[in-house]
Amino acid sequence: MNKKSLIWLLGFTSLTFGQMKKNVNYFPLNKVHLSESVFSKAMQTDEKYILSMDADRLLAPYLKEAGLKPKKANYPNWENTGLDGHIGGHYISALALMYASTGDAKVKQRLDYMIDELERCQNLSENGYLSGVPNGKKIWKEIAGGNIRAATFGLNDRWVPLYNIHKIYSGLRDAYWYADSGKAKKMLIRLTDWMVGEVSVLSDAQIQNMLRSEHGGLNEVFADVYDITKNPKYLRLAHRFSHLAILNPLLNGEDKFTGIHANTQIPKVIGFKRIADLENNKEWSNAADFFWINVTQKRSAVIGGNSVSEHFNPINDFSGMIKSIEGPETCNTYNMLKLSKELYATNPKSSYIDYYERALYNHILSTQNPEKGGFVYFTPMRPGHYRVYSQPETSFWCCVGSGMENHAKYGEMIYAHSDEDLYVNLFIPSILKWSEKKMVLRQENNFPESASTKLIFDVVSKSDINMKLRAPEWSDASQITISVNHKNINVPIDAEGYFSVKRKWKKGDVIEMKMPMHLSAEQLPDHSDYFAFKYGPIVLAAKYGKENQDGLFADDSRGGHIAHGPQIPLNEIPAILGSPTSVLNHLETINGKDLTFRLTGLYPQSKFSNGLELVPFYKIQEERYIIYFPQANQDKIEMIQKQKAREEEEIRKLNSITADNIRLGEQQPESDHFIDSQDSGTGYMEDRHFREAKGWFSYQMRNRNNNAKYLYLLYFDANSNRTLNAEINGVKVISKHFDGKSGSSPQSLLIPIPESETRKEILTVKFNSDEKYLTPKIIEVRLLNQIPDKN
Repeated sequence: MNKKSLIWLLGFTSLTFGQMKKNVNYFPLNKVHLSESVFSKAMQTDEKYILSMDADRLLAPYLKEAGLKPKKANYPNWENTGLDGHIGGHYISALALMYASTGDAKVKQRLDYMIDELERCQNLSENGYLSGVPNGKKIWKEIAGGNIRAATFGLNDRWVPLYNIHKIYSGLRDAYWYADSGKAKKMLIRLTDWMVGEVSVLSDAQIQNMLRSEHGGLNEVFADVYDITKNPKYLRLAHRFSHLAILNPLLNGEDKFTGIHANTQIPKVIGFKRIADLENNKEWSNAADFFWINVTQKRSAVIGGNSVSEHFNPINDFSGMIKSIEGPETCNTYNMLKLSKELYATNPKSSYIDYYERALYNHILSTQNPEKGGFVYFTPMRPGHYRVYSQPETSFWCCVGSGMENHAKYGEMIYAHSDEDLYVNLFIPSILKWSEKKMVLRQENNFPESASTKLIFDVVSKSDINMKLRAPEWSDASQITISVNHKNINVPIDAEGYFSVKRKWKKGDVIEMKMPMHLSAEQLPDHSDYFAFKYGPIVLAAKYGKENQDGLFADDSRGGHIAHGPQIPLNEIPAILGSPTSVLNHLETINGKDLTFRLTGLYPQSKFSNGLELVPFYKIQEERYIIYFPQANQDKIEMIQKQKAREEEEIRKLNSITADNIRLGEQQPESDHFIDSQDSGTGYMEDRHFREAKGWFSYQMRNRNNNAKYLYLLYFDANSNRTLNAEINGVKVISKHFDGKSGSSPQSLLIPIPESETRKEILTVKFNSDEKYLTPKIIEVRLLNQIPDKN
């Protein structure tokens, strides 16, 4: 444990802190009204989706746990397979945000109903407990007594219960913050008091052990409760729930992120920043900023999203992002925007808004189906692939919860203010009401189709207001023009990245800012030969057909959020023929079409002689697409394509004979296969996740078409004296000793499935070691219907 962090944690009770000065404040959502634009339409679509959901089905897990009879059954999917109740918490947050943004009475009525029903549940608890975690009281009793069995994605045989309960904490907080629910405030404090009691006899070391299990942003919400009540016991609780295994490297400026589950960490860092602001802790604030810089500059794709199969990939190897159908996860970007907002409040630099804008337009906006509604989990960067959309009756993933919130709060960062400064951050048509200044400001534009915006003072008092207009990084500052009442003015950029225009404004005054937009090419962060294109902040993409988008609208299966349809081989994706420095020369404007361009000079020329049309990515829906294009010179192109073809063919052949597969050590594949374990852990080696055990671990695998004949294992034989015993439905199929002589090269093992089990739909596969030994590091498990071709 880092000595500095230990002092912070153990010495906290005797210290008092001054709150870190916020340089800017945000306007309440009800003071920023969205005018007609793609964002207002997205908000309306979101509201329709939210109101189509059945509150009683979302409440069912909570009523069950309180001993009440549910009015209706749980929803399916994640809501009845272990993460019961998590969407209910998100739902309250989404309703609160939507009510603040729209003032819609129907939304408020639904929110009040949710809070009233949850109050009924909490009132049956003597200690304030409220949760939908299945049979949760049993595990909380174990944990309170020091019986803590933590794993990355489990705790005391439940699927991330701390993560689950975090959602209801956040929902109650948001109902108070955004919808002024005094009842929710009281419930939040009672629930936090329950947690104070829950961990009261646990040592700091025991809590740190527990925090190995995913727990959302509990440290953040406990800090928020302190901010609401000013009772220091809640700030102490926030400290105790700050995960030192993540915090300590950040304090030392160390990048320890590769291979870890991305969205498990981002909420923790938001909590570090929240605590830092409340106690003027500059070291923790700097740690959060270090994380933000690392993720946004080294680990994010052009759309602003990050992660491959939910985990941070190596900063020097983005090949996994290009190959995988599980690209950036929406929840990650949801939380990165929250972190950006926290950091900007105490250091209002335009660079935070540059990232926020990039991620908002190109990731968040693109993750909702604009016509039918529905949210996206993974946005593949794999060229030629597609996304899957949720449905309100079938899909209850984490990204549905964060998705409902994303599109309800578009007004949060358009403007900010200090006592005398008004920051204009985003160019989204809207009306701002600044009550303290008796001012109404209207922003009008057709951005991004037109690269300008107007700010019109409809109501204004006589006080001076310094208008700070963001100079976006995608425009050449020397070409930006600003006029007041049609007269150009010369304004320098300040240190924060803003143009400042200060005067006594009067009703009818108009500021216009013109920001020329330019085409740009952006390489993958590892500088490999894949390029994406932007026009201003807008990422461009090519439509690539609607064929074979299997599962486009998700069913209720545990893997329904993944686009499992056929993958177009990477060697068949059009490549930009030429040098890296010339890729922009391949783009030309299509006259008469806004934000539409043609990409030419593609290989093979016989197939793509007319090039491909590029449009804003957020406008492409229900269709395959290409964001990243490979680039190569003429003398290399055929060699590269042949190499890709060989690699893809090997994977394709294996997939074609696979009935089911699990990537071990990754949360979602394991939880989708109902992992159970004892004395088991995960790790990361040679850019691969694995699981090993002193005890055992098991999965439920689906024998599709009932014709699986072999169990296939991919593993590392890197350690001596390892043993493996495997069972299928209780039938022992192998017992093997490993000598560790294969090092870091993955090995494979093919095990025949007993004839008695080959026709069964569910095969429970269990692995264990001999006493005093460990299993080998297992990377992947597959069910195969024939022996794989070794050629």
